[in-house]
Amino acid sequence: MKILITGICGFAGSVIARGLLEHMPGVRITGIDSLIRKGSETNLEPLRALGIDIRVGDVRNEHDLVDIPGVDWVLDCAANPSVLAGVDGQTSAKELLDHNLGGTIHLLEYCRKHKAGFILLSTSRVYSIPPLASLPVEVVNGAFRPILSNGVNGLSNNGLSENFSTEPPISLYGSSKKCSELLALEYGMTFDLPVRINRCGVLAGAGQFGKTDQGIFSFWIHSWARRHPLKYIGFGGHGSQVRDCLHPQDIIPLLISQMSDPLRKVEPILNVSGGFESSMSLSQLSAWCTDRLGTHQVAADPNPRPFDIPWMVLDSSAAKEAWNWSPSTPTTSVLEEIALHTESKPEWLNLVS
Repeated sequence: MKILITGICGFAGSVIARGLLEHMPGVRITGIDSLIRKGSETNLEPLRALGIDIRVGDVRNEHDLVDIPGVDWVLDCAANPSVLAGVDGQTSAKELLDHNLGGTIHLLEYCRKHKAGFILLSTSRVYSIPPLASLPVEVVNGAFRPILSNGVNGLSNNGLSENFSTEPPISLYGSSKKCSELLALEYGMTFDLPVRINRCGVLAGAGQFGKTDQGIFSFWIHSWARRHPLKYIGFGGHGSQVRDCLHPQDIIPLLISQMSDPLRKVEPILNVSGGFESSMSLSQLSAWCTDRLGTHQVAADPNPRPFDIPWMVLDSSAAKEAWNWSPSTPTTSVLEEIALHTESKPEWLNLVS
């Protein structure tokens, strides 16, 4: 099997590439990466040393795809993954859309030309912000927990299902990914291409290029270990907001199943997440850091940021039913992996910031 991985030098792309080489004998991987994300260049030569053909190029430029030979599948791991992209002063809205949507259009055209299947790593942030922001919650053991008495469609004790609203507003970032999902489905139906869309929870693990608005588990642990300033933002400044956690290595069995059985009649859009069992609040993460790395003071900033929500946990029951998939790496193991990484690479945040 021949596979093209976009964003291959990023955290998710590099972990997935290594995992596919390990678990798919005979696989041939080509990768493309613009290396614009600080830190991504550290993965370039190690991946090439594994026999991966990596092209330094940008999916926003369709000409950078012309010389890439045809493949059986495209795994789209390239994106600006920040929910604040386009409004944070670091990138413009057009740059965000060019990257996340324009790049997808060029990849879908590549798939049409080569009759390749397409798998998009999408995001939990395609789900509607207003019902999440107004979700009734209570604090249990330092973490928000939704109060489910109102019977919100697509919400249960297991988290958000694929039926939860995706109506705007969902942020410019969320909209760019939602539009990519729709276009992928249209290309699949119009040109008879297999398409799978995996909406991922918060990815985490050693080697992640952690930022405050993305890669929060990695950023928090690295910052804690270095005693860099940290603060709880919004929601009273208590750190009760909750996210789930997923190691990208856990996605690999699902990707292999999806590529090996392209005609399986299942829903093409699936939540792929660590789920309720993996979820953790910032204050709970701080407690883990205290036990593992020692004490550190966290400041409180009760002022909210755009697009913040108190609780986001995805329900991956449909992925289990369709593909017999479930995550296998406990959150504590993911956190310990990051802690060991920060101990071995104390200047990591300086490298990637």
